[in-house]
Amino acid sequence: MAEQKVWGLLAEFPSPQTIFTACESVRDEGYRHWDAHTPFPVHNLDKAMGVPASKVPWIVLAMALFGMTAGFTLQWWTTAVDYPVMIAGKPFVSWPAWVPVTFELTILFGAFGAVFGMFGLNRLPTLNHPVFNSDRFEAASDDKFFISIEARDPLYDAKKTKKLLQKLGATHVEEIAE
Repeated sequence: MAEQKVWGLLAEFPSPQTIFTACESVRDEGYRHWDAHTPFPVHNLDKAMGVPASKVPWIVLAMALFGMTAGFTLQWWTTAVDYPVMIAGKPFVSWPAWVPVTFELTILFGAFGAVFGMFGLNRLPTLNHPVFNSDRFEAASDDKFFISIEARDPLYDAKKTKKLLQKLGATHVEEIAE
């Protein structure tokens, strides 16, 4: 049987407090390719991990502005350029009548930006992940807390990284294969 390639290490922690301090320490050590897995949100864990602010709000803003511009331009083009029809003496460019459609397209495209921006930035859908190969990882959705450090990280050294995780309070550390 061929030797499997090592993906990284998976460390199990008993409580939110221990994983919080462990995340701060892993971040301070300089690891870049790692993640924390918890059964519920742990307040400020993203800051402890050093995760930068999300880009999703900027994507939503850009898409909302695109939707607004598209809605306004579409109505201007159809009523003033492509098919101008004088109705009751109203001007061809009657922007107050265009507000509902412009507003709706702003909301629609902003929502698309939120959903697809989140999917893209989170690299979803991910149907399989190497940590799913661990039997202990099933407890990540129940009552256990995990940190996974990938072997592709420049600071990764199996023995040193395992020793660091144990020093930080991990109750169990295992090597994960791809």
